[in-house]
Amino acid sequence: MSRALVVVDVQNDFCEGGSLAVAGGEAVARAISAHAAAAGYDHVVATRDHHVDPGGHFAEQPDFLDTWPAHCVVGTPGVELHPYLDRRPIEAVFDKGEYAAAYSGFEGTSDGVRLADWLRGHDVEDVDVVGIATDHCVRATALDAVAAGFRTRVLLDLTAGVADGTVDAALEQLRAAGVQLEGTVRRG
Repeated sequence: MSRALVVVDVQNDFCEGGSLAVAGGEAVARAISAHAAAAGYDHVVATRDHHVDPGGHFAEQPDFLDTWPAHCVVGTPGVELHPYLDRRPIEAVFDKGEYAAAYSGFEGTSDGVRLADWLRGHDVEDVDVVGIATDHCVRATALDAVAAGFRTRVLLDLTAGVADGTVDAALEQLRAAGVQLEGTVRRG
């Protein structure tokens, strides 16, 4: 049995200066790098929004609930992992959302392998989820992790949230699902 760190969507477009920036994104990237170096995980993986043509996910006048400005488009710098995130410990990157909205890292694949299958193939039973944004992709990834049978913890100090209301709702949903929450989320 082993523990993995799942780093969710710490990408240029979700950090300061990006097309869908979350306040504190760069600080989260740095903090995750320091944590991964010191914590002694058996495995570290990352997820990325990786949009080619996600249909109605993008909108010229987004509602910021179901529709968003263009972000993390394949072939642009915004899709890349942020430079403050140390890539050395990352064993695999799971891309999601090429042709439809995808919030959970468990919707992604790396070399055709889904995240849950990769984790099981590496005897992972416990996952720590960190990244951007607490109230969207971190929430969805943690909910899918616990639903897939992994003991799941969200390290809130290593996440950044978009808005107080949606962060609070996400934390309640995570608690109700049995996700262990540690620390305090950075709020936008």
